[in-house]
Amino acid sequence: MQPEEEFQAKTNVSHETLKKYKAWHRLLVKWNAKINLVAKSTLPEFWTRHALDSWQITPLLRETDQNCLDFGSGGGFPGLSVAIALAERAEARVTLTESAGKKASFLKTVSREVDLPTHIHSGRIEDLDDFSADVITARAFAPLDRLLGYSQPFLSPETQLLLLKGAAVDEELELARAQWTFDYETVKSLSDEDGCILKVKNVNRR
Repeated sequence: MQPEEEFQAKTNVSHETLKKYKAWHRLLVKWNAKINLVAKSTLPEFWTRHALDSWQITPLLRETDQNCLDFGSGGGFPGLSVAIALAERAEARVTLTESAGKKASFLKTVSREVDLPTHIHSGRIEDLDDFSADVITARAFAPLDRLLGYSQPFLSPETQLLLLKGAAVDEELELARAQWTFDYETVKSLSDEDGCILKVKNVNRR
C-alpha cells in the first residue's frame, strides 16, 4: 500500500480531499528544494509525519466553527489541513500567519491552486488586526504560555485552541498555569506516541 493510500485508510478522507493533500505534497516537494519549509529528511514521511499529524485536528472541529487562526504556519501544518476540512463551509476562513515572506508565498500558492478559503498574513502575529477566532491552531511554534499570550486578542468565550504538542506537554501546562487559568483536555496523537492534541478553552490571565 502506498503512503497516501495508508493515509486515506487511516483518515477515511474523500477522494476529493486526498487530491488536495496530494497537490499540497507536490508543491511542498517542489518548493522545499529552494526554501526550508520542512526538514528534507522528513519529506519522505509527509503522509505520516506531516499530513496525518495535521489532519488529526480536523475531527475536533465543531460544526459551528467558521473563523480559524493558525500560528506560525510554515509549510501549512496544521493550518492548510484545517482549510481543506472547512473548504465546503460557505463562510469559512482560515487565517495563516507566517512572518517569512517566501514561506507566506508558498502558502498563497497552495491556497490558490487547491482553492482553499485562506487569508495569509505575511508578518508578525502582533501586527494582525484583532478578530474573534472560533479555533486557534499551532504546531511546533511556541510553548503554551506564549501561545496563550499570542491568542489573547483573538479569544471569545467560545474559542477553542487545538495545539499539537509533544512529550513536554505536562511541563508546558505547569509553566502556563503560573500566568493563566484555563480548561484543557488531551487527545492521544495518531502520529506521535509521545504526543497529543491539547484542547484549551476559557483562557484568562491571572
